[in-house]
Formats: sequence, structure tokens, C-alpha cells
Amino acid sequence: MRYLPHTPDDIRLMLEAVGLERVEDLFGSIPDAIQTKEPLALPPAMSEPELLRHLSVLAEANEAAASTSFLGAGAYRHYTPSAVDQLLLRGEFFTAYTPYQPEVSQGTLQAIFEFQTMITRLLGMEVANASLYDGASAAAEAVLMAGRVAKKTRLLLSAGVSPNHRDVMETYTRFLGYTFDTAPLGADGRTDAQALAAAITNDTAAVLVQSPNHLGVIEDLGAAGKIAAEAGTLFVTTFTEPLAYALVKTPGECGAAIAAGEGGPLGVPMSFGGPGLGLSRRERITCA
Repeated sequence: MRYLPHTPDDIRLMLEAVGLERVEDLFGSIPDAIQTKEPLALPPAMSEPELLRHLSVLAEANEAAASTSFLGAGAYRHYTPSAVDQLLLRGEFFTAYTPYQPEVSQGTLQAIFEFQTMITRLLGMEVANASLYDGASAAAEAVLMAGRVAKKTRLLLSAGVSPNHRDVMETYTRFLGYTFDTAPLGADGRTDAQALAAAITNDTAAVLVQSPNHLGVIEDLGAAGKIAAEAGTLFVTTFTEPLAYALVKTPGECGAAIAAGEGGPLGVPMSFGGPGLGLSRRERITCA
């Protein structure tokens, strides 16, 4: 929102239009006993250069800003090309926020369309949403979708799935009757294929595997997808590093029905830990 200062004449004309004499009269409906009568104890106003210097000093006090983060799992400092900030200022993007008025929101609609197009290509899927809060909530929504489509409530998760994502999945589904089984990892850090196949039952709604997994290992999504297909269950993939799919086979190529995960590595700054960027994509699914 732009800052539009009002001159004394502007204020006078507005007060005359509403039939008041002073700005304070606008707050007449507030009981006198709870109104602040004294000026706020604030320092004198600063010029813009002074304010920028002051904020820089305050920012330097944040030791995390100058430190390397080893939190991982999508929450780490990412490189964002300088061109990104400049492109965001282009007129075709810099328009109103609300997308329900297309005639004044073409920039928002174009940005969403291009974002969804890019993500479907990156993940090899047919349909993309316009993002969720973070990777964990996206994974939880994927689990809920799988349960509704399969009309079952038992999920089989690889032990390589982020424990943070699993916690959120279990929280989302706590009162919906969902249960979670776990397929162990093998000695190579990948999901044990034989154990995965053996753990699928007739009640399993979906098999969920994360790649790269929580240990940073690239999973054999093709093998996991084949196991799920042969068992007649949905195959769901999650991730915390979407850029990996620029180098390895995409979830779509490996037979995933749903792909969901964290999009922070695409260039979202950490901002003291949040928010993230939830990505959720799916193939065309036929309900039984």
C-alpha cells in the first residue's frame, strides 16, 4: 500500500465533509476512561537515511542473520538471484492483490499461472495448486486427499519422511481415524523395498516416500511407485528440496499420484524461521 500523506487543508476538508471539527472527534465513541490522553513515549521522528541506519544497527544485533544455519529440511539460507526482485517490480506483476477482480488483478493471475506451470513441469505432474503454508501442511493435505480418494485411512510412510512433516500429518488427521505404518530404511539410507512391499495391506490408502529423504538420500521413487501400483494403492511423494527434480526423475515420471513438499529452496527467505512455501501437485486420479 502506498503512503499518501494528507496536508492540513486535506484534513480540514475531510472533517468538514463528515461534520467534525477535530481529528480527535473521530474517536468520540471510545469511552473517555480508556482513551490515551498523553502523547506516546516515542523518540523524535527520523529522516529516511537516519531510519535506515538505525534499522541496520538493530539488524546487526540478530546473530542468526550472520550465522550459518544447520537446521536443514528446507529451512536454510537459499541463494536468490538478484533478477527475482527486479522482475517482481514489473508492471504486469505489480498489481492489486485480490484475484477476484480479474480486470484489475491480471498481474496476480499471471504470476499464479506461471508459478503453477513452472511447478507442474518441475515435478512432472498434471495439476498444481497455488501453494499452501509450508511443506508439512502440504504433505498433510496430500495424506487427506489420498484418504478421501481411496476411501481408506491407513497410510504407509517411509522412515525417511521428515519427522516434522509426519508430526503435522498426524496432527491434521488425529480425530479422523487415520493410522500410520512405517517402512524402515535399508543400510544404504533408502527405503527398504522388500519391507515396503510387505507392509502394504488391503487397508492401505497410500504409500508415502520422501526424496531426497530426511537423511539427504535420493530414494528410488521408480521402484517405490511400481510397488504401490502393483499393490493397487496410491503413491505419494514428499520433498524438502524441489530443485533436486531438475537433476533426477520427477515424481510424475515415477508414477506418483500426488506430490507435496516444501518450496522454500526456490528462493523464499528464512525470515526468522517462516513462513515456508507448501507445494502440492497431483496427477489425474480416478475415484473408486
